[in-house]
Amino acid sequence: MVELWQPGTQYDLGSVVIYEGAEYKIIQAHRSQSDWTPPATPALWGRMQGGGHHHPHHGASGQWGGDCQPQQPAPSYNEKPPQQQPYQQPSQPSVQTTHEERKKHWYDLDDNRKKELEIGGGLLAGLAAAGAGYYAYKEHGKNEEEKKAHLWSLNSWITEAQTRTAQFRNGQYNGPVAWVWNEGKNIPSDAIEGGNERGQPLYICRAYYEGGLLIGKASSVFKKGAVIGYKKEEIQLDKYEILVGNPNAVRWVTTSGVVDVRSLGYPPVEGGREPEGAVIHIAQAPYHGAVHPGKACAVYGDGAFIPYDSTEKKVKEYAVLCYNNGAGY
Repeated sequence: MVELWQPGTQYDLGSVVIYEGAEYKIIQAHRSQSDWTPPATPALWGRMQGGGHHHPHHGASGQWGGDCQPQQPAPSYNEKPPQQQPYQQPSQPSVQTTHEERKKHWYDLDDNRKKELEIGGGLLAGLAAAGAGYYAYKEHGKNEEEKKAHLWSLNSWITEAQTRTAQFRNGQYNGPVAWVWNEGKNIPSDAIEGGNERGQPLYICRAYYEGGLLIGKASSVFKKGAVIGYKKEEIQLDKYEILVGNPNAVRWVTTSGVVDVRSLGYPPVEGGREPEGAVIHIAQAPYHGAVHPGKACAVYGDGAFIPYDSTEKKVKEYAVLCYNNGAGY
């Protein structure tokens, strides 16, 4: 008898389950989680032909993938932010990776190591932390090796962020500011402000997206918590890094045109990177009576970009976030 899919269950190769009336067969062994539903994780489950005639037994139980949940209306700027929850580091996969290994691209790993990571859960760790819906959306249009490369990069980013977060919170991080892992609208009390709009502070965030590590803005008033810009589009995310630390250790240095770090006079704080590898710096720019965090990069030409009103806006006069004492951590 084919059983209903359930979270918290170990599924091995050959397993077949029913979810929302359809049958799915496992592609990669794993232990299920609440947001790893079969339709939301095509890397784990394949829908079987002719298996869609069962009547679902939990259609109203709330077992939906992350992308299937109804969107809640965005809160107004008058709402109070939700109470901050303590950070919890997720469990690690059975196959561990090193810091040096995570610096490598998926295509630079040898075939035996790739197989170990696939079987031991090293690829699925990123999927667990970022959410199945995030990965399912991102994998559209990619071949199987591209999907694995994407998962590897996603997992490496999250693992590095989680490790850095633990170090910073335990006083073991060498630097006055740090990028730490954050989720949703719970803004840490030591987050560094990057701007303001309608009387509300905007904080500096970054997130992995389409192979890049892109800088944007975070606030408790945003629909998911964070917004980044990519190819003239505003991307809403609820899993991201946020810049925290000592605000007196950094300063905004005004500039214009093509960003040139040599002319700033102070070393810039680490930002992100474009999918092609170009370095992105943390920027801040005025726009429509507000000040928005954004990104500056030499390949952008004469200005910086900020995410705004469902797109990206280019601003020629902007500032770059730098270290105050010239130490260049």
